[in-house]
Amino acid sequence: MQSGTMKTMVEENVENDNILKTSKEKKLGGIKTLPFILANEMCDRFASSGFHSNMITYLTDELNLPLVKASNTLANFSGTASLTPLLGALVADSFAGRFWTITVASIIYELGLIIITISAIFPSFRPPPCPSQVNCKEASGSQLWILYFSLLLTSLGTGGIRPCVVTFAADQLNYKTTGNTKSVINIQKWNFFNWYYFCMTLASLAALTIVVYVQDHVGWGWGLGIPTVAMAVSVVAFVIGSPLYMKLKPGGSPLVRLSQVIVAAFHKRNAQLPHDPKVLYENPKLDDDISVHGKLLNTNQLRWFDRAAIVLATDNVEPKEENEEDGSAHLNLWRLSTVHRVEELKSMVRLLPIGAAAILLVASASHTQSFTIQQARTMDRHISHSFEIEPASLQIFALLTTLLTLPLYERLFVPVTRRFTGNPSGITCLQRMGVGFAINILATFVASFVEIKRKSVATRHNLLDAPRAVIPISVFWLVPQGSLHGLGEVFMHVGHLEFLYDQSPESMRSTAAALYWVAIAIGSYVGTVIVTLVHKFSATSTGNWLPDRNLNRGRLEYYYWLSSGIQVVNLIYFVVCASYYTSKSLEEVSDPREEEVDLAKEKPPSSQMPDA
Repeated sequence: MQSGTMKTMVEENVENDNILKTSKEKKLGGIKTLPFILANEMCDRFASSGFHSNMITYLTDELNLPLVKASNTLANFSGTASLTPLLGALVADSFAGRFWTITVASIIYELGLIIITISAIFPSFRPPPCPSQVNCKEASGSQLWILYFSLLLTSLGTGGIRPCVVTFAADQLNYKTTGNTKSVINIQKWNFFNWYYFCMTLASLAALTIVVYVQDHVGWGWGLGIPTVAMAVSVVAFVIGSPLYMKLKPGGSPLVRLSQVIVAAFHKRNAQLPHDPKVLYENPKLDDDISVHGKLLNTNQLRWFDRAAIVLATDNVEPKEENEEDGSAHLNLWRLSTVHRVEELKSMVRLLPIGAAAILLVASASHTQSFTIQQARTMDRHISHSFEIEPASLQIFALLTTLLTLPLYERLFVPVTRRFTGNPSGITCLQRMGVGFAINILATFVASFVEIKRKSVATRHNLLDAPRAVIPISVFWLVPQGSLHGLGEVFMHVGHLEFLYDQSPESMRSTAAALYWVAIAIGSYVGTVIVTLVHKFSATSTGNWLPDRNLNRGRLEYYYWLSSGIQVVNLIYFVVCASYYTSKSLEEVSDPREEEVDLAKEKPPSSQMPDA
């Protein structure tokens, strides 16, 4: 009996130790981790904005590339940088986890910045200067390959950072759902997405005012060196906070799980779907690692995939051994999937049409920044007699609009609309995105009329054939279109991130975030195709819509009208997709760790237990 008592006491002590360990784990994450994560992301955004925002000037003035070639180069690498997040997300969700993916990717990004900074310091890496922009010698093949290699490294680094940082930060905030069957993003998490975007915009604003000025007035060595140092600081800041982070265990390759469901459904394509979805296969233990916050419930959409969860006699789901709780040990997941895994696939499929709506928006806007900078170079940029704003710094007005609008959106717009809609977020994510699409259409229309005004002034002063001359029209005519783009981002981009995080399966959030960047990548490539075709087929004896050197002889307003028309079609497509969208259905479960800790508080210590 003594031996039995000792054994019981040992088991109790082990159990208490495990509970204390669990309690300690629960102290990880939370608000205290955000300064480290946001410091990393702000430094990263400062570096990337300082690096990319004025690169059109570096390519046209330092490497002497024609406007269309330079713009296409940046758009293509921007597309690559938006495509690699899919690879980074798969690595993070499959085996590496978000922490290590972010850390390694940040180091790769830093290497790319170091290379291009070195190339900007030494003249041998650049062609001879050409201030007149007439008969310029373009950068050689070797000089361009150095540029391409550095851009490739930054694109790979971006691929590990973009899909993981925002989801890694959101994971620290103890995601909860409300209601039994409907997944709703909680107010704390919703606030995070707004303030996350606010901090990133603030970092971009600092880069556009400080770094761009240094690039144009001090030199490109310092102008690219500052972002390089900022990126190094971001890596250090992120790693320092490592002991505080909640690092969720990767749930295995999401692509493998999705493929298993598709194969299993195809294998059972002739099976009859049951009228009662409750008879479909479920295995909570098998899905433990991928359904921490609750399992996905069966939905009526895309029911063809439900065949993967039909149990046949050949599936061997019954336990074969006495100590086996279920049949998962010998289950062939390529022949039978759980309801939760089927719904993971359905959720991802439902996200695709909504995410695809960003493609044409990005395609229309992918070259706008480059063209706006070239417009600004021909306009009067004086703020006072002795100070003038840098062309690339005009983006600060879009950022300032975003910075001012985000707090107003949260503190004013949401409370007012909440009274009418009853939605905690005021309006749904899809409604927020739709408003953003409409605002961007308006911004493009405004841009076309500003270009007409700019050229009319150039015509009156006989400056159409003087590409380097300053046209007597204020550069601040470009502010309204930039401000509208900033307002559009508050609705479209923030709403899109919020939508993807809320509606994606919890084990695939990095992958879902990558879909956002994949859409941007495809949009950038499509934008390059559009610009290339416009440049090729709009060429006539009297000019070109998008000329290589002299924008005054172009028809940029026609290009903006074309972009507006594309966006109108895209908005109609989005409204149709949004009207048919069905939200994921999630069964809320209590956190077992919380229950264990509560039980530990009620249970008396082993030393106080009575002897047998």
